[in-house]
Amino acid sequence: MSQIEEIKSKIDILNLVGSYVKLSKTGINYRGICPFHNEKGPSFFVSPTRQLFKCFGCGKGGDIFAFIEEIEGIEFKDALRILAEKAGIILKMENKQVRTERERLYEICELACLFFEKQLEASEWGKKAKEYLQKRGISNESIKKWRIGYSPDSWNSLSDFLVGKGYKREEIIRAGLALQSEKGYDSYDRFRGRIVFPIFDLNSKAVGFGARIFKDSGKKETAKYINTPQTPLYDKSSILYGMHNSKVEARKKNQCILTEGYTDAIMCHQAGFENTVSVSGTALTQKHLHILKRYTENLILSFDMDLAGDNATKRGINMAEAEGFNIKIIERYAGAKDPADIIQENPESWKNLIDQARTIMDYYFDSAFLKFDRKTAQGKREIGNMILPAIKRMKSKIEQSHWISELADKLEVKEESVLEEFKNVTIERHYEISSETTPLEHQAAGEPHHLTLSDRKKLLEEKILSLIFTDVHNLGALTDQDYDLFSEHFRNMIEKIKTKEIDPKIILSESNSHPEYQFINDAIWKEELVGEDQAWPEIQLCIGHLKDLKKREKRTNLTSEIKKAEELGDSKKAESLTKEFHLIS
Repeated sequence: MSQIEEIKSKIDILNLVGSYVKLSKTGINYRGICPFHNEKGPSFFVSPTRQLFKCFGCGKGGDIFAFIEEIEGIEFKDALRILAEKAGIILKMENKQVRTERERLYEICELACLFFEKQLEASEWGKKAKEYLQKRGISNESIKKWRIGYSPDSWNSLSDFLVGKGYKREEIIRAGLALQSEKGYDSYDRFRGRIVFPIFDLNSKAVGFGARIFKDSGKKETAKYINTPQTPLYDKSSILYGMHNSKVEARKKNQCILTEGYTDAIMCHQAGFENTVSVSGTALTQKHLHILKRYTENLILSFDMDLAGDNATKRGINMAEAEGFNIKIIERYAGAKDPADIIQENPESWKNLIDQARTIMDYYFDSAFLKFDRKTAQGKREIGNMILPAIKRMKSKIEQSHWISELADKLEVKEESVLEEFKNVTIERHYEISSETTPLEHQAAGEPHHLTLSDRKKLLEEKILSLIFTDVHNLGALTDQDYDLFSEHFRNMIEKIKTKEIDPKIILSESNSHPEYQFINDAIWKEELVGEDQAWPEIQLCIGHLKDLKKREKRTNLTSEIKKAEELGDSKKAESLTKEFHLIS
């Protein structure tokens, strides 16, 4: 058995995908929201029996290796190494010359992580930094769990350590751990005299670092926190601090708490709120939301916010609403204590704040009515401008109606007036659809897309053929009139079944091996193949749709011919064609 096959035999795709995507059972398969593209309805399937995944929205599919390559954005060799670790398999040694750049960067980050941890325990200033962390309420267990470290206040201690391990200074710069000297021929460590918080990807691999000043240099311009810049491994717009430790609990509780700082997330976990992550000083991005949606659609936000302004926090919340998240707000205003401070004083107080978290609409109402005077015409208008777009983003018409009524009541105006304003509200789109997006991706992203008549005809023919494969006897029930509705390609396929050139039983059992019958494979995945007693009624329904399409196609052609006849001044032909049009209609 090859090592690839050995890995496949030890890792179940359902468990693997389930650690990234929230799945629910549907027949013999499992279904969820695709992690690879925007969609509202679940079109992503996992088959435990086949050990494969497939998305019918974006078309991506394959085995455990294909999934890891796609979800992590890595090459096959990197996916092989990740899955080998999960399976507890030691890969055969490879030539060091062929290791990828990403592998070496991962190794550099891991060694840096170990270096910083050692400095926290062994160096004089590291021990002082550890005492500071303990005074902040962070336990020794949490320090080890989150691998917190310390960077010495020297120019090249980390770089020299990594060079001694066989890595080039250019690679250390690429990993974001060193900076190029202005003189151009030297480099120096990025993190010096700081408490270091390693940042991990979903597979618990160190990819970046955040660092808090501890040994103050005395310079006024020294930033309190600095972070790894954008690197081949670290993209701040797609990594949430603590997600590797939170994903299981977020799925289990079907809820995720979002905070702003490293210590906030750490202290929340320490207090038992292990479904907590941190945005680490950045705004919520579309990529963050895609990651979160793999685990839950329920978010509790603990941010300093002013929803009346056009700020990054508000835009992030708007995006989350557009993505279908249910959002609650922990009431924290500017100057209020951070979660870490609240938990250090009394963890029960933090629990109460979470339990009392308010819906986003309640928060909008409170913020708007505190900021503007409801007694003045201008104040009423400003309140409406702040709240109505939030109502517009709601998916439920019933909820919209409730909040419109609530707003009218609080503003002491007629509900009809609010409704008129509501009709004029436009909401900002928070994603772009590229020119290369497929029709199915347009639909998944909420973009209206109408299939052409030929597209619909092809789908109906494929549906009929799938049902014929369920029970070949249905072929005998098709009439000559039915055959007139079909395309030449479809009639040829039916003829091959009749002459036994095609064996439906073989296609059904090996559909994944026959690309020309991919639609049969798709029908199996979606469990659209009904029982023999239901197949014929379904075929009749499809034939009815084909008849309707043929009429519509004929009407479209007649409309074009009538227009052409009128342009040529041929009134008799135009009149004749118009009569034919009305007859078909």
